[in-house]
Amino acid sequence: MKKTLYYLFTKSVGLYVNVLSYVLPDKANQLAYSLFSEPREGRLTKAKLPKILQETETETFQHNGHDIQTYTWKGNDTVILLVHGWESNASRWKKMLPYLKKTGSTIIAVDAPAHGLSSGKEFNIPQYAKSIDFIVQRFKPQYLIGHSLGGKTCLYYQSVYQNNSIEKMVILGSPSDFKIILNNYIAMLSLNSKISKGLEAHYLNHFKLELEKFSAKHFASEIKTKGFIAHDTDDKVVLFEEGKKIASTWKDSIFIETNGLGHSMHDEQLYKKVIHFLFETD
Repeated sequence: MKKTLYYLFTKSVGLYVNVLSYVLPDKANQLAYSLFSEPREGRLTKAKLPKILQETETETFQHNGHDIQTYTWKGNDTVILLVHGWESNASRWKKMLPYLKKTGSTIIAVDAPAHGLSSGKEFNIPQYAKSIDFIVQRFKPQYLIGHSLGGKTCLYYQSVYQNNSIEKMVILGSPSDFKIILNNYIAMLSLNSKISKGLEAHYLNHFKLELEKFSAKHFASEIKTKGFIAHDTDDKVVLFEEGKKIASTWKDSIFIETNGLGHSMHDEQLYKKVIHFLFETD
């Protein structure tokens, strides 16, 4: 029943946007972009902060008119920055944290724009990358770990900002081709070609991004940082082939294939491999 209701809802929304595109095309394009870029899950409140985040030193920074929320588990001078994905928040690292803490490192997790306790309504990778750059400049992490769209944002960040202080990056279950994500959204709502072209124009005009080049595969080709890429064969959210695309152009990287973990990528053996990659331990 829920699937049927969701199907009817998405198609009804798509029909409304399609009809609107013939009457008020600009408004229709803006609505389509808003529906695509505004997360519906992943928000947090200070009153009901997950226990794992209550253990941290929390800080809220002002940057570009928005709040950026960070959570710090204090350790030594080695700093690891954790970057979550779409409709998530910093608490998603709960299962991995015990393994990272054993290294003695200082661990910092950030809430993406419009997620967790960070402000805003819109999420996009260039904006997220600006937030990451602000945090990187402040905390000077040597390592970045990103999951899903957080991983793709890490790749975009390093390809654009070319930060030499970042020594290694770990990318888990991340998509490569942005056009696949956009086309899935268009198909889900059955949006017409006017809206499709309008969305592509929006990215070109606002972010100066051609969708064909807005891929993690392209970003990875411009990165000299050492990389660790892991993707699960049973990932139903981001296809396994997307991880292989990223690995195909990232010269100084290793690719790990996992099985049965799905998109979350939570697994003790995988965590140990990440630690080994970062710290070259046995």
